[in-house]
Amino acid sequence: MKRKASAVWEGGLKDGKGTISTDSGVLSDTQYSFGTRFEQGKGTNPEELIAAAHAGCFAMALSAQLDEAGLRAERLQVSATVSLEKLETGWSVTESHLDLTARIPGADQAAFDKAANNAKAGCPISKLLKANITLDARME
Repeated sequence: MKRKASAVWEGGLKDGKGTISTDSGVLSDTQYSFGTRFEQGKGTNPEELIAAAHAGCFAMALSAQLDEAGLRAERLQVSATVSLEKLETGWSVTESHLDLTARIPGADQAAFDKAANNAKAGCPISKLLKANITLDARME
C-alpha cells in the first residue's frame, strides 16, 4: 500500500511560500511557509503533519493492541508534540511526545501499560521516526 502527497514551493526560504496536497484530497493546496514553520503564520508545516500522523497512528495501534488483549476502548484521546531543534548538523526532529488519556472499561493498569508501550513501539510512524519517542499514558 502506498500513499502519496505533493508539495510545491515558490521563492526563497524566508519570503517563499508553498502548498501541500494529498491524493485523498484532505489537504488540497494547503499553505505552508517559513512563517508557519518557524513563527506563527497561518497554515501548516511538516512537523505539525508528522505530529498528526503520529497521534493517529498510535491511537489505531493501541486499539489493535487492546483488541488482542480482549479489551475495547470507549475513547482514546492522543496528542503528539513534535520537537524541531537546530543541532550542529542542522535542523532535526528530535522528539515526538505522545500524551494519552484513555477510557477502557475493565482494563487493569498492567494490561493498559503493556498495550500502550507495545503501540508506541509498533506504530508504523514510530518506526519511521529516528527521534526519541516518549509517552505519558493515563486512564480516566
